[in-house]
Amino acid sequence: MMMEIASMLQAAAADPAVAEAANKLAQSGAINGSFTLGVAGAGAGLGIGLTGFAAAQAVGRNPGAFGNILTIAIIGMALAEAIAIYAFILALGGR
Repeated sequence: MMMEIASMLQAAAADPAVAEAANKLAQSGAINGSFTLGVAGAGAGLGIGLTGFAAAQAVGRNPGAFGNILTIAIIGMALAEAIAIYAFILALGGR
C-alpha cells in the first residue's frame, strides 16, 4: 500500500498543474492547522487505546485491583486527551 501511495505522489509531482496547486496550498498556510490537529488526534487516540489495553490486561491479571487500575487509567486517558485539546486550540490559531 505504501508503494502505491508513493507511486501516486510521484505521478502527481510529474504533473505541473498538481505541483503548482500543492505549492499554493502549502504557501497559503491553510493546511497547517489541519495537519497539527490530525497528528495530535492520532497521538491521543494511540495513547488512549494503549491505556485502555493496559488497564484491561491489568484487571485480567488482578481483578481485585479494579478500582485502583480504573482510577489510574482514567487519569492517563485524560492526560492523553489534553494533548488533542491543546492541538485543537493551536489549529484554530492556524499554526
